[in-house]
Amino acid sequence: MTSPILTRHKWMLRAHGQHIVIVRGAHERFTHPLMKALLWALYLPTYPNISVEIRLADKYKPDVVAFEPGVALRAGVPVFWGEAGQVNRHKIEALVRRYPQTHFAIAKWDARLEPHLALIQKALAGVPRHAPLDVIRFPEDSDRFIDADGMITLTHDEVTWVRL
Repeated sequence: MTSPILTRHKWMLRAHGQHIVIVRGAHERFTHPLMKALLWALYLPTYPNISVEIRLADKYKPDVVAFEPGVALRAGVPVFWGEAGQVNRHKIEALVRRYPQTHFAIAKWDARLEPHLALIQKALAGVPRHAPLDVIRFPEDSDRFIDADGMITLTHDEVTWVRL
């Protein structure tokens, strides 16, 4: 059953002692903001200053991003960059080259990972990397990870994921 929080335009969600507000765009598919929220909660224990929808001095805007503790938002190189949904090979190639020290996560909604892994592996070919890239499949019923009070409870054990 979908949390009543997720039927609203703005979602106040909590995880690991923090909270975030996710705003669902008027023409945005339900799954896109849900994946952003789930990525935020999934990586929050590792990146305690993770945030959603922060514009950087970059051509691209991450769905979810984190910087080193003590570094102001939008300052320096991100230590984590999350993408929810569609992301093309050109964007992946540009980002992994530009940010070789950044941990990337690309989330897909209820999709087979193999075709996406093949595309990503082509984008990574010959690129020196010093951080992982995770590809995650959120199951179709992922709204179950959010309770009626907006608490997100989710671990990597509850999703399909591959680390490259």
